[in-house]
Amino acid sequence: MKRIKVINDPTDMVSLLRAMDSPIKKSVFQEAANGWVSKRSVEERYGDEGVEALDFFEKMHLVESSWQIDAQLNKEKIYHTYYVSIHINTSCSITEISDVLYIAAMDEKKYIDLEEKVYHMVEDEGTFSGDFLKELELTPTMLKSLVKRSGRLAYKGHRIERIKQDQ
Repeated sequence: MKRIKVINDPTDMVSLLRAMDSPIKKSVFQEAANGWVSKRSVEERYGDEGVEALDFFEKMHLVESSWQIDAQLNKEKIYHTYYVSIHINTSCSITEISDVLYIAAMDEKKYIDLEEKVYHMVEDEGTFSGDFLKELELTPTMLKSLVKRSGRLAYKGHRIERIKQDQ
């Protein structure tokens, strides 16, 4: 079955732009496009950055996952790309797209500092996104783009929550 990712929200562009921003991410994605890959095999080949790429792709729904059992009867999660193409169908103001592109292209150190602030402000059960805007001096589009770029945060309705990684 051929699946097409439709992008209707301009902030979804952040994850797409950041999905291939390093040679390792590009290689991991290409391997997942060619067939099923395990987290262990990606870690052996690409290290922690490869595992982080898989986690990011999973958060962005760019890969699907399944479980397989190896010869020693251990469960192992495997991944494969979910979409074969992308359709971008969005309209927004110049201000909104500039906010999206600003966050997507933000210097890594500056981004990590900002993400860290948001991460520590989020409570265990999540926090209403409006609580961050004034304190961090961000627009709603910038905050949503920041969360979309993050591998540790996610939107659930109007709340920002920490992502719980499965081990």
